[in-house]
Amino acid sequence: MSHRPAPLKVLLVEDQLADCMLAEEAFASMTDAVVLHHCPSGTDALAWLRAHLNELPDVVLLDLNLPGLSGLEVLHAIRDDPELRGQPVMVLSTSESPADIRRAYELLAGAYWVKPLSFSTLVEQIGALVRYCRHTRFPGRLSRAALQD
Repeated sequence: MSHRPAPLKVLLVEDQLADCMLAEEAFASMTDAVVLHHCPSGTDALAWLRAHLNELPDVVLLDLNLPGLSGLEVLHAIRDDPELRGQPVMVLSTSESPADIRRAYELLAGAYWVKPLSFSTLVEQIGALVRYCRHTRFPGRLSRAALQD
């Protein structure tokens, strides 16, 4: 009897309905099971994460251009919060700005992808994300003990 891995838990932080629907469709096309949660703003995402400290997602997929708090501000808040700082975050944004990319990596984003123009490329990016998380056995978040070492 083969053991199926637990579904990959992803928090998608995206304010554009069309981009959200495309991402949902791309995740649905994956052969690996994925549980997708969606927050339309940075403020909502931070509240959702803090409300789910015992069940954090395996990865946050974060847009930078959000209403209210920008994605970079959200990433900064995650890294400043002792309960969230180990949370893996990947950026998926329309911004190709070297300053945005540099800042995201300074804030320890695990990856930075520019949103593609084609759906097939988006599916490839989402597939790469799912494979990466599965292959590395993403921990969801690092323990406080590991962060203090």
